[in-house]
Amino acid sequence: MELYPAVDIEGGRVARAHGRAAEPLVALADFTRAGTRWIHLVDMDRAYGRPDNLELIGKVLHAATVRVQVGGGLFREIDIDHMFTLGATRVVIGPRGAVDAGLVERLLARHGAGRLAVGIDAKQGRVAPRGTTDLLDITALELATRVTRAGIRTIIYNEVTRDGALTGPDVDGARTLAQLGADVIVSGGVGSLDDLRAARAAGLAGACVGRALYDGRFTIAEALACLS
Repeated sequence: MELYPAVDIEGGRVARAHGRAAEPLVALADFTRAGTRWIHLVDMDRAYGRPDNLELIGKVLHAATVRVQVGGGLFREIDIDHMFTLGATRVVIGPRGAVDAGLVERLLARHGAGRLAVGIDAKQGRVAPRGTTDLLDITALELATRVTRAGIRTIIYNEVTRDGALTGPDVDGARTLAQLGADVIVSGGVGSLDDLRAARAAGLAGACVGRALYDGRFTIAEALACLS
């Protein structure tokens, strides 16, 4: 199981981080030095329809010496392609893009399944893209079924009400999607090493962790040891 320390950029700073760690390049360097193999890099402003942090995202990607998974409001082909140009290892197709079967098919043909993931933000079982209060007329399971049949192998699953709450991710919901045969990375709510152990026990492929690391609930080294 893989650890994905989250660098969520909002207003040019790392959301929920403190002091120097709120500088995205500092967070990247700190996580890299601690031994992480991946970074989960998200433009929160783009996700919520605000002016994006594209220049800063590019700087982080240029500086990275570890693999970087990039997401945050990416549902247009031109934007997804641009992230690869900037150096992303893997790009997360946002739910508003993932519901477009043609877009997913074209991206898979161009970039391959190993370089793409689909982000499924869910609330009450239905897809709930960031930046809108609307729930889409499709369940998380239905969307996951559709994209895995199309050839997507990696899904980032987030139960949105748990974001930043430190009360534990929706492991049960993630496990249900994993039963489709996808590599599911759970996001939102990780607050303890026990949460990571639960995700590992459920057979999940990874976990994105943000606030728990910035709040010092555990370290990268402790998380990696827990998941090894």
